[in-house]
Amino acid sequence: MYTAPDTGSPRRELAYQSLKHRLLVGEFPPGRRLGEERLAAELGVSRTPVREALSRLHSEGLVERLSDGGYGPVLPDLHLIRELYEIRFVLEKGALRRPSRGGPAHDAAALDAVPDRDEDVDSDFVLLDEDFHERVAASAGNRELTGTLRKVNERIRIVRMQDFLTVDRIAQTVDQHLGILDPLIHGDLAEAEDRLVGHFDESLAIVEERTAVALTRMLGR
Repeated sequence: MYTAPDTGSPRRELAYQSLKHRLLVGEFPPGRRLGEERLAAELGVSRTPVREALSRLHSEGLVERLSDGGYGPVLPDLHLIRELYEIRFVLEKGALRRPSRGGPAHDAAALDAVPDRDEDVDSDFVLLDEDFHERVAASAGNRELTGTLRKVNERIRIVRMQDFLTVDRIAQTVDQHLGILDPLIHGDLAEAEDRLVGHFDESLAIVEERTAVALTRMLGR
């Protein structure tokens, strides 16, 4: 299970959470420099929490370095994201189907180790979601497949955060995870695949819609 890093100062966390949300909803236009002094004044904090938040957001792919050395928002590529989603889908379906193609059964111990609830979820739920899907894929016994899935997840994380902007959506995702896990544990691969397909279709639709809205806001400014 992913453990969120210790964020330390409440002001540091405030700066990070606020800027992350504003970036995800498209509040900043592309190419705009995210000035530390101006953002600090808007948030009512010193420049240090803002600077640390921007560094963290850069590591997550939500901001990029500008030619002047500052940071600006990243403009998502929806076409590339859809292609990567398709790759992710193929990989996960392949992991589910592997036992039915003569491979070993899913590792029951590995599936039992998948948490049956994601408790104390926060804005880093996307990492908990990735952890679930990678554990399920790993239970099929193909380490290379799981490693490739992890790399794809890292590349689409920037837009998959759009899927988890509300508590209700996070709770719904947890329920869908359990709905996939239950038939998989009992060896009903067809039912597990059907539920995975529905889970993916809904997630992609939400991500594309919210990302398109965010892009419209960014480009309209």
